[in-house]
Amino acid sequence: MKSFNTIASLQAELAQHSGRQIGLVPTMGALHEGHLSLISRAVAENDVVVVSIFVNPIQFNNKEDLQKYPRTVDADLEKIAAVKTSKEVLVLVPSVEEMYPEPVNETYHFGQVEEVMEGPRRPGHFSGVAVVVRRLFDIVHPQRAYFGEKDFQQIAIIRNLLSQIHYPIEIVPCPIVRADDGLALSSRNVRLSAEARAIAPTIYDTLQQAVEMSQYEDVEDVIEYVMSTLSSFHEVTPQPNGLKFEPEYFEIVDDTTLQPIARWDDAKGVVGCIAVWLDGVRLIDMVRFR
Repeated sequence: MKSFNTIASLQAELAQHSGRQIGLVPTMGALHEGHLSLISRAVAENDVVVVSIFVNPIQFNNKEDLQKYPRTVDADLEKIAAVKTSKEVLVLVPSVEEMYPEPVNETYHFGQVEEVMEGPRRPGHFSGVAVVVRRLFDIVHPQRAYFGEKDFQQIAIIRNLLSQIHYPIEIVPCPIVRADDGLALSSRNVRLSAEARAIAPTIYDTLQQAVEMSQYEDVEDVIEYVMSTLSSFHEVTPQPNGLKFEPEYFEIVDDTTLQPIARWDDAKGVVGCIAVWLDGVRLIDMVRFR
């Protein structure tokens, strides 16, 4: 593993690997086993892997969330170095000034794909994601880029971006990695109190029950079940310190267009996406129905 703080130094290294297959794994650091699974897959499928560690300020519409986002670069580098491989793994750890030497003026729009779920709740978020991802594409020129399915809408956004800019890059979605109790791994999980962490797996438990219900209940009833189950959890099972789930949304959508469906046969592929507040931390997850 080699790490770089400047774009020029990374590109000089990449020039030594001209003609080789390059895989890109964009991250914001605070790495966990989910990130490492992306890196391992990229290592298996490419000659050279570039991992970026960059907390992208322009994708945060909440300044407090940006300030609280965990930054653990030294530990992250140790975890990447521990990935077993004989291939080159290059890590870009740039400053904000390195990534954005000039004020960011470009914006992106994604039509219907950004008009649901995260889009209206986080104005400007996906444009900020697109800006940094395009910059990474322009820096690295990868053949493949790897993203986790927990951020399911983000994958659709990046694919839409590629259709706009016409870059021949393969987007590789990778399965969610979960803790033994089912909680989707996330950098934000470290912000949960011990009490909140103990009940957080209820989110995935509820989603699993929703999948079972989809065999005999209609879409609207399944959505109502998930929202009401989480909203009333603290009433059924009283929690210390007044902890409670505050589900922001749960939507069942076409897995390609991300548009809500009314009936299970409205789309060939169907997923459910959820955002829940717990202990002041916003957690997202997804589950596949069809």
